[in-house]
Amino acid sequence: MIRVMFICHGNICRSPMAEFIMKEIVRKNHRESDFEIASAATSTEELGNPVYPPAKRKLLEHGIRCDGKIARQMTRDDYLYYDLIIVMDNNNMKNAKRIIGNDYENKLHLLLEYTSRGGTVSDPWYTRDFDKAYNDIYEGCTALFEFLCT
Repeated sequence: MIRVMFICHGNICRSPMAEFIMKEIVRKNHRESDFEIASAATSTEELGNPVYPPAKRKLLEHGIRCDGKIARQMTRDDYLYYDLIIVMDNNNMKNAKRIIGNDYENKLHLLLEYTSRGGTVSDPWYTRDFDKAYNDIYEGCTALFEFLCT
């Protein structure tokens, strides 16, 4: 089983979008028994809150549900449990390292490093561009799935 955790600042926009997009990719490829997928925050600001309504709407536009998801903060135990910790941007990377300490197993990666273009997923909380966030995350999750399954 491959265990993947997606990380963003608050766990209400990008990381839950990635969690549920990746779950949908895995489902469509009939690989549910091969993966465990979750998401979490680096901050405590949104703990217990549901997915941000515009992010939830964007997922629903693509037929993806995220009912019941609430924000939680990542822990050091997550680093031990998950095979990959996938972050959305460089601030998430810095903050994840602050929580887990040294990435001695090289588990921390930017989502878009699996694509041919690289880069980071901009935060739609600030940009208000949920289309771009969705497209970037979908591209990243598709590339990550292909990487993990080859």
